[in-house]
Formats: sequence, structure tokens, C-alpha cells
Amino acid sequence: MNESQLPLLNDFILPEPLQVEQFRTNGHTLVKGVLNPGEVLLYRDAINKAAYTFNTENRALAERDTYGKAFLQVMNLWEVDESVRQFTLAKRFAKIAADLLGVDHVRLYHDQALYKEPGGGFTPWHQDQYYWPLNTNNTVTMWMPLIDINEDMGMLTFASGSHKGGFVGNLAISDESESAIDQLIKEKEYPVSRSKTMSAGDATFHYGWTLHNAPGNLSGITREVMTVIYYADEALVTEPKNEHQENDRKRWLKGIAPGNEAASVLNPMIV
Repeated sequence: MNESQLPLLNDFILPEPLQVEQFRTNGHTLVKGVLNPGEVLLYRDAINKAAYTFNTENRALAERDTYGKAFLQVMNLWEVDESVRQFTLAKRFAKIAADLLGVDHVRLYHDQALYKEPGGGFTPWHQDQYYWPLNTNNTVTMWMPLIDINEDMGMLTFASGSHKGGFVGNLAISDESESAIDQLIKEKEYPVSRSKTMSAGDATFHYGWTLHNAPGNLSGITREVMTVIYYADEALVTEPKNEHQENDRKRWLKGIAPGNEAASVLNPMIV
């Protein structure tokens, strides 16, 4: 199926006032039915085809480190696949992100397929924005399963209110981040929660600073998840704080120098 046969996703779904409040207070919220069953079925086929075509991880699970065991990760599929492009640049998703953040316009940072294989390991505690050289707290990740999932499959788990603490240190996704952030969560007494189940086409949205992790996949089914990251328009590129931010500055922001607007050709304003 080509992109012309896929349903357009440019209509708006307005988040409920309670979802907006939950997002800003807790740092995360769940929006059900962002895609309807027919839409998610068609886009799942397209995303799966692209994700497995461009996946470069060929090692057995036992040969990988903690990060590698957590998921198969394929980034910026919208650059190389027109069907995924239509998904990633959907105004429906971006408008929810903008409304939750309380901003008029958002830009794309990148998309990311995150497939946790059967027997795949846990995803350590981390902050997404650790990787992003941006000067705004108005950043958000949409995390959407393409199949029905439950807790046994690696459900995203949040430390509520942790986004208000901002940057917690140079901690990439690793055993170190799992240990250090787990201790921090206990010290700060952040409530930890996750959904029992999510249907295909539901989506969680969380701030870039929200601490989150995911358990391993105990099922015999691959947990298929597609993510899209947004940030408020007019954000500036900051001086990278670590090698990962420098890599992101070069790759996802096309080398824009610190102090300039984060608005490369890879960061279109979607709404």
C-alpha cells in the first residue's frame, strides 16, 4: 500500500481538560483512540515494513548490552519511507502535543520505532531530553503501540511529577541510569505508575524531562511501538552538554550552531 491509499491524519482531536491537567501536573497522560482500529491496522503494516527494512540490529539478544536488549530502534523513518512520513507529519498528533504543552506551534524532532522483542530486556530509567540540545522545557514524546499491549509486554512506566525537577544529570540509558534514577525516585518519593493495558492506536504523551522506564517483554509477541517527538516552535539550539547531544545536534538538527533557532529541514513545523 502506498501513502495515497492511507487515511490522512490531519483532523484534530482535542485532549480533555483532565488530560491537559494530568500532563502538566504529572508529566504524562494517556489519550485513547488517537488512531481508530482501521487506521492503526493500515499504518501498522506500513511502519512494520519500513522498520524491519531499515533495522540494522542483527545480533542475538544474548550478545547485546542492556541498551541493545531493550528494543530494536529505528529512527527517522519518515526520511526514507513516504508512508511513515504521512504518519510522522500527521497534524492530528502534533495538535494534541501542542495543546498539552499549551503552545501554538510545534516542530518535529524525530520519529523512532521501538520494538521490544519477545524476551527483550527492560528499558532503564532515563530522560528523553538528556539527548536533546534544546533550550525549552516544552518538549513531548508521543508513544503509540501498534498492537494491543499489557504490562507483561514492556509498558511505559512514569515517575509522576519528575519533569518539574528538570535535568537530573548526564545519564544515558544504561545500567547506571537505572540505578541512579531509581534511587532519586525513592528519595523524591515520586509516584510510579503505568497503564495495565493499552489498545493499538492509544498513545501516551510525556514531557522530555519526565523520568520513565519499561519492564522487559515477558510475552511471546514483539511489542510494536512508534514514537514521535515534538518541541515548541522558536526553541533555540543549546551548547551540547554531552556527546549524545552533540550527535543529535549534527544529525537531527543538521548541525545548526548553538544560539540559533532549531528549525532545520528535518524539523518542519507541523501545526
